[in-house]
Amino acid sequence: MSLEKVLSITGKPGLYKLKTQTRTGFLAESLLDGKTINVSGRQNVSLLSEIAVYTLTEEVPLREVFQKIAEKAEGKETISHKASKEELEEFFFGVMPDYDEDRVYASDIKKVVQWYNLLVKNGLTDFSEAKEESPQTPEGATATDKNPVEKIAAKPNKASVTKTNVPKASSTKKGGATKNAASRKT
Repeated sequence: MSLEKVLSITGKPGLYKLKTQTRTGFLAESLLDGKTINVSGRQNVSLLSEIAVYTLTEEVPLREVFQKIAEKAEGKETISHKASKEELEEFFFGVMPDYDEDRVYASDIKKVVQWYNLLVKNGLTDFSEAKEESPQTPEGATATDKNPVEKIAAKPNKASVTKTNVPKASSTKKGGATKNAASRKT
């Protein structure tokens, strides 16, 4: 599984694996303890594939940072996120020597290291860029649909929330007006 389905949820520890969409949000499984939680559309959710780290020249996608850490740690877990601020900054400087020290704080480094170790512990070490899907679309999707993960994780806005597949009231349903009209004639 790639980083396209791994989430960070504000206010919740660790990382979560996207499971399925629900009416009010989606279900996510914790990588820490394996518990499934219901995440509403009101919670702030970030896909790891959409996060980047500031450098002096550009923003580097988190997956590239994870790849560099994996190369340095030979694919194994690395320094603990509970290490001192100086040790974490020294480690991160060894991985990303051009990271912007003014905009990347020790707490950010701690989070990146913690996430990396959590992903490795759970066997999620595919940090390559998501592959483009073939022109065939998944069942139920149209060719104009964007990535369904983005739709699930995005906060709904009131203008885009519409009722779909809701049957309208009909007088021809079982026990409806048609049956009653026939019984009134007798």
